[in-house]
Amino acid sequence: MAGRRPELSLDGAVGSSRAPLVAALDIGHSKMACFIMKADGVRHADRTVRVAGVGHVQSRGVQQGMIVDMEGAAQAIGHVVERAERAAGVPVTGVMVSTSAGRMQSHRVRARVSLGANPVSDADLARAIGLALDKIRLPDRRPIHVLPVAWSVDDARGVRDPRAMRGNSLELDLLVVSMAETAFLSLSHCLELAHLDLQGVVAAPVTSALAALEDDEMDLGALCIDMGGGTTTATVWSGRSLLHVESLNVGGDHVTSDIARGLSTSRAGAERLKTLHGSAMASANEDRELLEAPPRGEDPSAGAVVVPRAMLKSVIAPRVEETLEILRDRIRSGGIALDPGTSVVLTGGASQLNGVRELAVRVFDRPVRLGRPQRAPHLADAASGPAFCAAAGSLLKAAYGPRESVSARRLMTRQISAADAPGLGEGGVIARAADWLRRNL
Repeated sequence: MAGRRPELSLDGAVGSSRAPLVAALDIGHSKMACFIMKADGVRHADRTVRVAGVGHVQSRGVQQGMIVDMEGAAQAIGHVVERAERAAGVPVTGVMVSTSAGRMQSHRVRARVSLGANPVSDADLARAIGLALDKIRLPDRRPIHVLPVAWSVDDARGVRDPRAMRGNSLELDLLVVSMAETAFLSLSHCLELAHLDLQGVVAAPVTSALAALEDDEMDLGALCIDMGGGTTTATVWSGRSLLHVESLNVGGDHVTSDIARGLSTSRAGAERLKTLHGSAMASANEDRELLEAPPRGEDPSAGAVVVPRAMLKSVIAPRVEETLEILRDRIRSGGIALDPGTSVVLTGGASQLNGVRELAVRVFDRPVRLGRPQRAPHLADAASGPAFCAAAGSLLKAAYGPRESVSARRLMTRQISAADAPGLGEGGVIARAADWLRRNL
């Protein structure tokens, strides 16, 4: 794969000659997945995608989303991409990576420009975007998403398209999602070792939501919680805009560790107990039901660990409940108030544990459902569960947006400014700004 030119251009429309395919690589604590979409996989009639090839393997060299073993992670990445290539029948040289690494954070940036009582023009919108970009200051962090939240004209708030409106001032809110610069550099180096071009980085909680949420949920308000092996992340949406991103370095693997410690069994035994018998809510007869697990260590004379199922639940439930409560409290402290009608959707592999949905209902005091990839209808059963929302959502984002205020290629350079606004950069013209606005508003 090394030495070939990338076949993916994130700045071009999927299906153009510059973007014959999209390869999405999801790097997680427990698994890695690669989804490949060819140009004819974009189905504009119903806004779905057809995935041409899927590969998934157990993750290596990754802890809590962070790469801790370059060689091991690079080998696993190579294997999962090769599997997807074989299934799709096409070679891949560049990938778009979804990850929850690097302590994901979101930041709001606001900019205001004077209109002089004239109608809002494309040039005014481009000026506002440029001014907002110039205000982004994130030392030691890498912006990976720059998304418009809302426009305002004087007292009119939450305007989707302010063009031709009249007022004295135009205001723009941008949401910037960032990750630690060190995490980004580690990811970039690992892709080099795997002989793959890093075409862009997207936040896994963002793409998971794009795959799992329905249109009405994004419009009326939704909290999407992505429960992975090493991290639990969340996104808040309203009015079809991303409002907030939250991240915790706690996931399903921490539940496994709690079981191993609490029941004195091996990690493999703990994972088996969790998968086959684990639950975050009480069930009937669990006091009388006994479970067996292998002992820790290699003593052949040691007998199996025998515990009542109620003890397993008493280990799992506090960890899951604490994680959800911390997430809820952080969202509140971030100034995000969830409206009474805001829905809650769970994704990620750890969300499939029995009782997690019921526990989330209790913590958030509202209905909760389990989310799966909504607009990739032809996925095989093995790749259509909640654990694959991030990979599927990466393809949906490439096909349908939301488009960024700054291109993926420019975000890769880290330093962004007013010159990156549509129509304001080198060689930029207002026509290019108008094209960007048509695709985003």
